[in-house]
Amino acid sequence: GYGLAVVDISTGEFLVTQLAEETAEADLMEELQRLAPAEVLVPSEAEGLAGAIRKSLQLNVTPREKSAFAEATARERLMKHFGVASLRGFGCEDLPLAIEAADAALEYLRETHIASLGHLKSIGTYSAHQYMALDAATRRNLELNLSLGEGTKTKSLLGVLDATLTPMGARLLRRWLEQPLLRASEIRARQEVVAELHDHLLMREELRAALRKVGDLERLIARIATGTANARDLLSLRASLEQVPVAQAALATAEAEPTRLLREGLRPLPEVTELIARAIREDAPLTLREGGLIQEGFDEELDQLRHSSAEGKAWIAGLEASERERTGVKSLKVGYNAVFGYYIEVSKPNLQFVPDNYIRKQTMANAERFITPELKEYEAAVLGAEEKVVQLEHRLFQQVREKVASRAEGVLACARILAQLDVLAGLAQVASERYYVRPEVDDGDLIQITNGRHPVVEKYQADERFVPNDVFLNTSDHRLLIITGPNMSGKSTFLRQVALITLMAQIGSYVPADSARIGIVDRIFTRVGAQDDLASGQSTFMVEMNETANILNNATERSLLILDEIGRGTSTYDGLAIAWAVAEYINAIGCKTLFATHYHHLNELEKSLEGVRNYRIAVKEEGDRIVWLRKIMPGGTDRSYGIEVARLAGLPAPVITRAREVLTALEQNGASATGIPSDQAVIPTHAESLQLKLFDIAEHPVVEELRQLDITTMTPVEALTTLYNLQKQATRE
Repeated sequence: GYGLAVVDISTGEFLVTQLAEETAEADLMEELQRLAPAEVLVPSEAEGLAGAIRKSLQLNVTPREKSAFAEATARERLMKHFGVASLRGFGCEDLPLAIEAADAALEYLRETHIASLGHLKSIGTYSAHQYMALDAATRRNLELNLSLGEGTKTKSLLGVLDATLTPMGARLLRRWLEQPLLRASEIRARQEVVAELHDHLLMREELRAALRKVGDLERLIARIATGTANARDLLSLRASLEQVPVAQAALATAEAEPTRLLREGLRPLPEVTELIARAIREDAPLTLREGGLIQEGFDEELDQLRHSSAEGKAWIAGLEASERERTGVKSLKVGYNAVFGYYIEVSKPNLQFVPDNYIRKQTMANAERFITPELKEYEAAVLGAEEKVVQLEHRLFQQVREKVASRAEGVLACARILAQLDVLAGLAQVASERYYVRPEVDDGDLIQITNGRHPVVEKYQADERFVPNDVFLNTSDHRLLIITGPNMSGKSTFLRQVALITLMAQIGSYVPADSARIGIVDRIFTRVGAQDDLASGQSTFMVEMNETANILNNATERSLLILDEIGRGTSTYDGLAIAWAVAEYINAIGCKTLFATHYHHLNELEKSLEGVRNYRIAVKEEGDRIVWLRKIMPGGTDRSYGIEVARLAGLPAPVITRAREVLTALEQNGASATGIPSDQAVIPTHAESLQLKLFDIAEHPVVEELRQLDITTMTPVEALTTLYNLQKQATRE
């Protein structure tokens, strides 16, 4: 097996897990892929593992001597660091490999650039198997954090669900999306908080108003504990902690037990906020070496030094007036520069009036500068006091920072609860704005969704109403749904929306549907689309087969599979054969599967395999035209409508005409009993005019659509709507 320790030095997060022997390496690679750490420490003798991490995950690997992973010394050093007599309280007492990894990480941090590890106050223990497993392909295909098109958060699930107001909340939501829960009780606890905040607008708004004023507590306390925080960081910490009682007050009327537990877990830290308020000036500068940090009245010695400095400056300020009066030189002035300190400047025409006690210091073109013994005495007093003030302020600031750092554990506990409240309130906000419903989540095998919607497509599809769809899946008579329908008809959207609704339900979120019942799934696998992996020398088809193999080897009865066009990367015969065999294998596993395909012959499986059901995307045919209704209907289909899709894509009209001729010939005399074109199919040649016509100006698809319109039967509103859509299509193309 393997032990894995994860440290985020910027937030103080320290987690460990131990991976079971039988699936350790696969689980480790999956976790590293999810975590994407900046650096991975591995024992120097584990060269194979280090190489696999570098090659497969492109992560920075640092080999460490075997002695760095010694359990005996590791246990002692960890107990010393955390000031405990046992690691049992952290839940890792019986995880020797995890303990070794945790100590190796701590020792490495001590050896490197980290000055202090005081904010690493505890270890959290987790199991990779307490969360739904999502491999990299699934996270990518479902666009959890990044959209496939733009590679940004916009148009991803995270972009839709992220209504968080704090940096800690934003990080936690991302983690929840990558680690959906597997225990119904934990999911329901989150749901209850979301439900209460969803149903009580005033409570939600008051809580979110407090959260808006909370900074990044985790990173602030990390900088404070490592001695890199400035005065502004302390002020930001104070402002954030002052919102804790405000958040508590917002939840004062909460009735749900999980909400009350979160409220009670919030511990205001008045000793921290009051110390910072007494010590740190509101207008403190960014730097720590120029003074202006500490409030008056905080330290008696500092106040005395400031008083001495102020008195000296006042005497020097009054010196100019008194010397003008004594000498009669009205242009006399007292100045200061870094080289000579304070000086008295007299213009050359007035040098005859200079008193005997003036000592010449500098001659210039139009004036001379002087000092006096008394002026130098006051200068020494002023500058000495100012230097002492800056030094004392810096020392006092460090003391305040250390006192605040000693409360790091309390600050981190506060930060983590505020982050949870932020995520849950954000989910309630999104549910309210987008009319989501609370799903029923249980340990059964059913996924039943009424009028489900794709959360991302629905939000960004501004030009037309999203068409919702139902789905019914179980592990008995509806476990493998074969879905046929034309390209661009909405198959892929439907597949993804079922997966996303399931995932949203298992993080505790409301879902886009009229109603939903979700039996908890242990993994979601997706096989949708592929591209060549040139770096590894793999073709599109090889990438597709690798992903399919991973699914078949790891899916369980409790998994949800989303398969889109298995076998399309090779010839028709091979592709159909592979798709057929994969469908049979999956049906034998018993997992819930949505299997979209253009191989209509797979509809035959419904007759021979229990659990297989055929569905299709509804299409309305109007002459040679088709209208996609985007509605899932029971039953299969025997047409692909590929030529219609090609026409809409703008292929030249002669190509479309010729394609229809070839299709007709194949259907009439060249198809086998299964519908697959036979080798004996005779396709008449048609070379005379096609080449020339290809270079003719192709007729615009809009012209064909106009030709097909029956204007006499259209209402004025329908006519305007049709005209608007045609104009938009013409502009786009």
